[in-house]
Parts: sequence; C-alpha cells; structure tokens
Amino acid sequence: MPVHPEIKKVLDSIPILNPKPKIIPEEHRKMFDAPVLPVEQRVQVYSVEDKSIPTTEADIPVRIYTPREADSYPILLYFHGGAFMSGNLESHDEVVRPICKESGYRVISVGYRLAPEHPFPAALIDCYNVTKWAAEHKEELKWDGKNLAVAGDSSGGNLVAAVSLMARDKQEFTITKQVLFYPSLDLDFSEFRYPSLVENGKGYFVESDQLAEINSFYLLGDVDTDNPLVSPIREKNLENLPATLIITAEYDPFRDEGELFAENLKKSGVHVEITRYEGVTHGFLGKFTHLDEYKDVYKRTGEFLTAK
Repeated sequence: MPVHPEIKKVLDSIPILNPKPKIIPEEHRKMFDAPVLPVEQRVQVYSVEDKSIPTTEADIPVRIYTPREADSYPILLYFHGGAFMSGNLESHDEVVRPICKESGYRVISVGYRLAPEHPFPAALIDCYNVTKWAAEHKEELKWDGKNLAVAGDSSGGNLVAAVSLMARDKQEFTITKQVLFYPSLDLDFSEFRYPSLVENGKGYFVESDQLAEINSFYLLGDVDTDNPLVSPIREKNLENLPATLIITAEYDPFRDEGELFAENLKKSGVHVEITRYEGVTHGFLGKFTHLDEYKDVYKRTGEFLTAK
C-alpha cells in the first residue's frame, strides 16, 4: 500500500540536502534522543524507577517499569535503537511504557554505552551483563523465575538477537522470548544483498547509502561483520533460540533481512511469529503508533509475550 498520508506529510517536510552532510554522532544524538510526547501524555504504569547496575565493565543506567503491584513478575530487558550511537532511557520511554502495560512484564530498559566512544562489543556486553544481573536478582526484582524476555528496535533488535545467541551458548541464564522491531541484522553494507535496501533506500528516513558510515562508529577497528555477534543473520546454527516475534515495516531498508531471519529461525525449529506493517517506515514505534493502523503493535507484542 502507499505510504500512510500522515507519514508522507512528514517525509515531504524533510529538506533534500545534496551533498549529504557528514554524520556527526553528537548532532545525530540531538535529533534522535528527544522523545515525542511530554511525560504526562505518555502511557501511565504503576511505577518507574531509575537505577544504576554495576557490572565488570561499567555502571549501566537502567529504568525499571512496573505494570502493577504484584507478588512476582515476568521480566523483559529492552535495548533501545539509535544506530549504536544514539538513544537513551528517555528517548525510548514512550515506547517501553505501552510494552510494559500491554504485556504485564516488569521491563528493564538498558542505557548501554554508545559508539564511537564505546565501539563493539561494548553495547553487546552491557546488554548481556544487565540481562545476567536481572536473572541473578530474582528476589530484588520479584522475578517469577520462569519468563525472561528481551526486546529491542533497530540496532537494539541486533543486540537482542546477539544477546540471545550469547545466552544460548554460554548457558548462564535462559531467555524465553525475544522481540525484534524492524531489526538491523546484517552490518556489512559493502553490497546491498536485500532488495529492500534498494527499494526503500532513499526518502524513507533511513538512507541506505549512509548505512556504512553510520555503522562505522560502532565497528571501529578491524571488526569482522561476518561475526554473528555483529551480524546475527550470519549465524548458521539457529537451533534452541527463544520463541521470536519480528515486526517489520513495508518502507524500511531493513525489512528483508528481518523477514529472512524469521524464515531462517523457522527452518531451525524455532517458534516464530512475524508481522509486516504496511504503509509505514523504519522507526515507527513512538513516532506513528498514535495512528490507528499501527497502534496495535503494542497489543500484538503483549499477546506474544503472554502466550504460553
């Protein structure tokens, strides 16, 4: 279907710059990190608490969302998007709140270290370590001891897939479900292997010809993009991974790799649910979920997380 009319208005308002300016992480953060809605207009949950988690690498800020008062909770770790160099607890607050409310999970949003100050594997290590911390602090978090999920959008979806691979292989804790919202799963942009990188590569917020530059801040040094912890879609053994929900967007350069990853998981015997939202672009959580066509994404996520 065509791009949603309300989204097209926003796209048409973006000036075309030629040549495109060099990407500066600090400037990218200024644009990306501001939330859309004021706090009073966001979904309300029982409680929100900011905390710092000590790990072997760094003290990691987290924000813990509690849906209601209860004796125990399923736990979900949320890894925000932002091309590994932007995003924080505040930028994704309005995304995490409805996930918490719709799922009934106690959600821990992770403020992992950002590139280029902290390139790969810093973000991945932080996300893994905070997930491990959650599994080890059952009483403090009132964790039910059964349901431990991970979720994330865009680059955060990459981190979700990589953390799930690490958890499977290291066997220090068990992830029960993973949710990937329009994930970036292949960080090798030396060639455009997925049709959506060409079809949706220009004029839909994310420009395909800038992706190599954007990801270069995360991939400082001699980083092998064939490494499944960098590009999870390169993992050949996808067996014994958690049940997976993948959400893609019709007008997203990353659409096809997300959908291919879903097919690869299915072939390996993993329970997978996938939904493509039509007429919408990358990054629609928070930005366009007020529109009737997309507001059910949080309900869809909650249903997946609570299903047995």
